[in-house]
Formats: sequence, structure tokens, C-alpha cells
Amino acid sequence: MAIQPFAGFGLGLRKPHYGEFLEHPVDVGFVEVISENFMIEGGRPLQILHRVRERYPVALHGVSMSIGSADGLDGAYLKRLRALVDAIDPLFVSDHLSWSRIEGFSSHDLLPLPCTGEALDLVCANIGRAQDAMGRAMLFENPSTYIAFAGADMAEWEFLGAMAHRTGCGLLLDVNNVFVSAGNHGFDPIAYLDGIPADRVYQIHLAGHSRGREMLIDTHDRPVPPSVWDLYAHVMPRLGPVATMIERDDDIPPLSELLDELRIARAIGAGALEAAA
Repeated sequence: MAIQPFAGFGLGLRKPHYGEFLEHPVDVGFVEVISENFMIEGGRPLQILHRVRERYPVALHGVSMSIGSADGLDGAYLKRLRALVDAIDPLFVSDHLSWSRIEGFSSHDLLPLPCTGEALDLVCANIGRAQDAMGRAMLFENPSTYIAFAGADMAEWEFLGAMAHRTGCGLLLDVNNVFVSAGNHGFDPIAYLDGIPADRVYQIHLAGHSRGREMLIDTHDRPVPPSVWDLYAHVMPRLGPVATMIERDDDIPPLSELLDELRIARAIGAGALEAAA
């Protein structure tokens, strides 16, 4: 169940860009798709994904596993995801450190967990079941949060480290989420990045956010801002080979604009390798 490192630079594959990825080569090392959009038997979306997979490595990124659910995991969901994994042979299979489902109701949102020992036990048990069902170790992403729980036993980066150590899972480090949560809760994002277990990070997300009336919102509808690029440049020298991707889910620009952002990521990554050396 060991996770194989991968050091490519990629993009989230979104519907407006399907044609370009199918018609001519695109300068990416991999693409990432939302798992739930393809967890169906047959149909045009899965056909397109198979064609893309012939050209590029594909990472599967889920939003509905609800790994923090006190009800446990949905067996039917795991079965459908495993079928997609077997069909695509993805680079990574990932989801979020969050919950969204209780008593059969889904909020369709990534809700936060308290960083307590009790929650850690629950999450680790669920991760164990998920990884057994997938036949591989998974990655789990740090969330963007808008509320904080009283009585936390540990910082979020400590929770993630303990979770990875106990389950053997990897981490998907969303740098934008670190910035958003730090702004909303008043902690130091550098302390977060310095505290994350670097040897468990296999993939990085970079994205933009919006500023609401009282807090930052993880909207994924804007270019990566300078503040997030600065955090990415800070953390990269600590990491080994990791996959980096630009994540854009709304107000999606032309593919050329996303490739321009990817070139910035490559330049920062190259500089980080020089600094580490």
C-alpha cells in the first residue's frame, strides 16, 4: 500500500477544457479529476476520462467520502469508487479531512472536525476501512475552515501528522486552505507549514480565494494570489518529490491562463530544489 512519489506539475481537468486535452498535447505532467463526476458505469464522461488517461497520469480527488462521519463510511460509495480506481489506475486517490454525511443526509459541503483524540480515533478507523476497500493508501487534504471548536487537543497539523502516522495514508497539502484557515482563525500559516510532516506530503493544491465581509472564503474562482505563492515557496524546500497542481473550479479561464500559472509553480519548484541542495 506504499504511495509512489511523483514530482509532476498538473491541472484540474474541468469540462470547458476537455476538447483541448483530447485534441492536442497539453504541457502538464498529470491531471486531476473530481472522482464523483466519473463514478458511473459507461457514459460519455467516463469515455472521455479513459481517453485522457491514455495521454496523462490521472489523480482521483473525491469530495464525498465523509471520512470524519460518525456513521462510518458508505459501502456502496466505496464500491463505486473502487470500480473507478480499477478502471483508471490513478496516480493518487484522495479526499478531504472533513465530514458531510449523517443518518443518510448529505450536506454536500466539507464540514470541519474537532482536533481531538476522539475524532482522531474515528478518522483513523474510517481511513483504515477506506484504504482496505481501495487496496491502496490514500491521500487526505487539509480543509479550509470557518469555525473553530473549543477543547481541541492538538493543532490541525499535529492531527494530520498523527493521522498519517497511524494509518499510513499520505497528505494532500492545500496551501490555499492553510492561508484561508490561518486568516480566519488567526494562527501563523508558516507555523502550520513547518509543523506538517513533510515526509507524508505527496501532492500540493494551489488555488485562489475570495474575501467575504468577515472572513476568507475558499472559492477556487481566482488566480493563485501572491500570498499563496509565498507560502508555496516557503514549504517546497522541506518537501521531497511532490505533485503540484493548480485547482480552479469556478469562473474557469482559458486553458492558456492556467498554464501560465503552472509555469510559475514550476519556477518556484525549481528554485526550491536549488535552495534544498
